[in-house]
Amino acid sequence: MKKIFSSFLILSASYINVNAQTDAYKGKDDLRYHIGASLQKFGTGIVTSLDYGLGDSFSVGAQAGYLLGTKKIAGLDKAGFGDRFDLKARFNANLGSVIGLPSNVDVYPGLNLGLKNFGGHVGGRIFFSKGFGLFAETQFPIAKYNADAINYEKLNNQFSVNVGVAFDLGK
Repeated sequence: MKKIFSSFLILSASYINVNAQTDAYKGKDDLRYHIGASLQKFGTGIVTSLDYGLGDSFSVGAQAGYLLGTKKIAGLDKAGFGDRFDLKARFNANLGSVIGLPSNVDVYPGLNLGLKNFGGHVGGRIFFSKGFGLFAETQFPIAKYNADAINYEKLNNQFSVNVGVAFDLGK
């Protein structure tokens, strides 16, 4: 069974690399939109981001996230809107073409400045056809604005994983 699954993955990857009709990152004036799920220790939610290419290997953007489901922390019943919502400005170094990946694949480390912290992220995206692909990203705080965060202040202020779909909104 493992051999069949491995063979399927290899064939799928080969098909994707040969038949993708779009670049994962084109450079200047490139516009990418992501929407997906955000998973972290105390909750799950939705995340959306928009990245705009400023040059051959870097982009800027914005990200918004809202936690829909949160676990009870310290016996408190509900997290407020301010605890659940986060907004971030982003800077990415798009390395797919720099390290020789196929044109439909991109990896990007970056920094973000949000309402809860200053942090970093590492992600990747792959496009299967013109305008549609998948992305996965991890985010982590580097400097928290409130180092003594308690209860629901910890939401959106910890390691998280984002996964979802990516869209090419460029020309």
